[in-house]
Amino acid sequence: MGLDIHIVTDNYGEICSADYYDEKNDYFNKHSLSRTFCNLMCRQNVISHEPELQQIGKIINIDLSPLYEMERYPEQESMEFFLGNAESEEERQSILDKAEADKEKLKGNIDIVKQTIDNLIAKLNSIPNLPSLLIPTDFDTLNNQSYFSDFQLDKGKGYIDNNFGQDIRNFSRFLEYAKSKGTSTVWFNYG
Repeated sequence: MGLDIHIVTDNYGEICSADYYDEKNDYFNKHSLSRTFCNLMCRQNVISHEPELQQIGKIINIDLSPLYEMERYPEQESMEFFLGNAESEEERQSILDKAEADKEKLKGNIDIVKQTIDNLIAKLNSIPNLPSLLIPTDFDTLNNQSYFSDFQLDKGKGYIDNNFGQDIRNFSRFLEYAKSKGTSTVWFNYG
């Protein structure tokens, strides 16, 4: 088992109806992000050099901070943990205030996230060998040569063995679907 990443919405109940899980629609394969994408998002906390996603942002001159900001949404479970470990009412209130500010900052972010993802796709479609442009790493948990290669091809089955291109296209398809259902705010959940 490993850590997974999910895109959550402010109207998640409407998005993930029984119709969403009907196999004939194949939304799982069209919208899922791989565990490798999960590891990519977490790289900034585990490596000493510049993480691959930030390198990619520099290579193609795109600000990818809207993606990192999606990690900051305060989920109920983590809030309970932090509040349970607060040593004073002042610390507790500080945690609540920060959580509210983080929620407010993400409010209505779907358009900027969609624009960021679509710009990422457009620019990476013209780069033939992305792995060769990334800093070599001794801690290559992503398998950079495979994951970042063949950007325009879908190598996986919607989740297993996706490459970066497929993950980003799945991300874009999910955002498009979510917008069609009235979503205005999106964030990441790890589990």
